[in-house]
Amino acid sequence: MMHKRAQAHINLQAITRNVELLKKKSGTDLLAVVKADAYGHGLVEVSKTALLAGADWLGVALLEEAITLRKSGITAPILAWLVPPGSDFQSAVTNNVDIAVSSITAFKEVAQVKGKARIHIEVDTGMTRGGFLDEWQEFLQSDFSAVEVIGFFSHFARADEPSDQQNRDQFNRFKKMLSELEAVGVRPPIKHLSNSAATLADHGSALSMVRTGIAIYGLTPDTQMGSSKSLGLIPAMTLRAKLHLVKNVPAGSPVGYGATEKTTRDTRLGVVAMGYADGIPRVARSAGVTFNGKRAPIIGRISMDQFVVDLGPDSSAVSGDWVTIFGDEGFSADDWASASGSVNYEIVTRIGPRVPRIYDHG
Repeated sequence: MMHKRAQAHINLQAITRNVELLKKKSGTDLLAVVKADAYGHGLVEVSKTALLAGADWLGVALLEEAITLRKSGITAPILAWLVPPGSDFQSAVTNNVDIAVSSITAFKEVAQVKGKARIHIEVDTGMTRGGFLDEWQEFLQSDFSAVEVIGFFSHFARADEPSDQQNRDQFNRFKKMLSELEAVGVRPPIKHLSNSAATLADHGSALSMVRTGIAIYGLTPDTQMGSSKSLGLIPAMTLRAKLHLVKNVPAGSPVGYGATEKTTRDTRLGVVAMGYADGIPRVARSAGVTFNGKRAPIIGRISMDQFVVDLGPDSSAVSGDWVTIFGDEGFSADDWASASGSVNYEIVTRIGPRVPRIYDHG
């Protein structure tokens, strides 16, 4: 009785191929970023697949995500980087999870836990988000004997624009701050800076490990860099849903809340059994679905649990047929991102828990 309304099909063989490609391009260790339920693809399944494909590390935002991976039997190194002051740092040590430290407050708490916490020091090299900045010089005077400093890292703001000067500025700032840390006797064995975009476009910043997120799911870090296909990536998610209802309607029929659109001809409309409660962007306008190789655009506003598409007057679709929202035919996640003024990262990560993930092991 399950899976009769909507499904997200996850091609694990595509993830394997993407990890292998990125590992080869990087020429160094690879951390597979599996935060946010592996960008909506499924935390545990994707993590196991990535490790089998050659990933050396897993990266998550939350400590809870890391502990879930440990409970699933994964023993590979895991880094959690959004672990604020007040977190259960003891559980990180107990579960052998590396944690990022980016404030003196957090560092002091980490240094007090039983056992030696494994930490990665995050520095702000120019993105002005996470990482040490104004506290840096004070932090360098800390007593590091109670922790094990494993890594040193930062994050590019514009790696998807490889020629931009900010990338070089950040890399130089990274090297300067690393030398300052080493000058006080702290020499982390792992240095990491590159994200997916830098891994694909800037081999010089690979250092001892790269952190690849969006690219392992087969999606381009930015359409300015090229499409998934041109980058050699294979999109892993195909999102499908059923047509709850198909009906013939006359020209001039208002459709959806607010009657924002009307049919321009006699046509067949399909009611797709997904909505913004499932992660379909309410603001999307120019995307749609594919049925039997033919695109059917959205008409009217997207509702909480459903949206309407114009199948065309000659469509053979009937109530109960499956349509593809994005994936292996028709519209892509990039198309939906463009249609909603967003990015492909958001399109896949926002697909909600009401939509079961169906895994294809290839």
